[in-house]
Amino acid sequence: MKFEITTLDGAEAGSVELDEAIFGLEPRADLLQRCVRWQLAKRQAGTHQTKQRGEIARTTKKLYKQKGTGNARHGAASAPQFRGGARAHGPVTRSHAHDLPKKVRALALRHALSAKVKSAELIVMDDARLDEGKTKALKERFGKLSLSNALIIGGAELDQNFARAARNLPQIDVLPVQGINVYDILRREKLVLTRAAIDALEARFK
Repeated sequence: MKFEITTLDGAEAGSVELDEAIFGLEPRADLLQRCVRWQLAKRQAGTHQTKQRGEIARTTKKLYKQKGTGNARHGAASAPQFRGGARAHGPVTRSHAHDLPKKVRALALRHALSAKVKSAELIVMDDARLDEGKTKALKERFGKLSLSNALIIGGAELDQNFARAARNLPQIDVLPVQGINVYDILRREKLVLTRAAIDALEARFK
């Protein structure tokens, strides 16, 4: 699959041959949904917790004698039915992560890349470099490319000037190629891949 390459200034810079096995698949929504759900569950903190009976700082003295009062039998004020008592079956600190096979995750990434190609939301850039880390200068160049909501994937090492200039722009994410993931691809309108990123992806999936 032949794809045009552009520069950061919006000029043409030749073309590149994209691998059909990575960028030419028919996107499957079920795979994308499974991978996004796996990512979001894995990063969920799971630190919600309520106090159990043994964690309540209340006296354990019996409230009143067992028989003769006409009231229900109670042993301690930490019972859930009392004000200030424990919560019955409340949430506890736990991990929300679940397993997803490595092959499914790799396939979902290929389908996410293919989805961007199919919807004409992929841009291939020759390089992501700036002479100085100025946000204003980068914003002007993004205006030429109509980039206002995008994920930009660079090579193994990001240009520090480019990363510094882009981090002040809302809805613009910049990641090295080893950080590429399905959720970030789908949450942004445009996907921008540098030539180095494409070479790394093709080597990874070969």
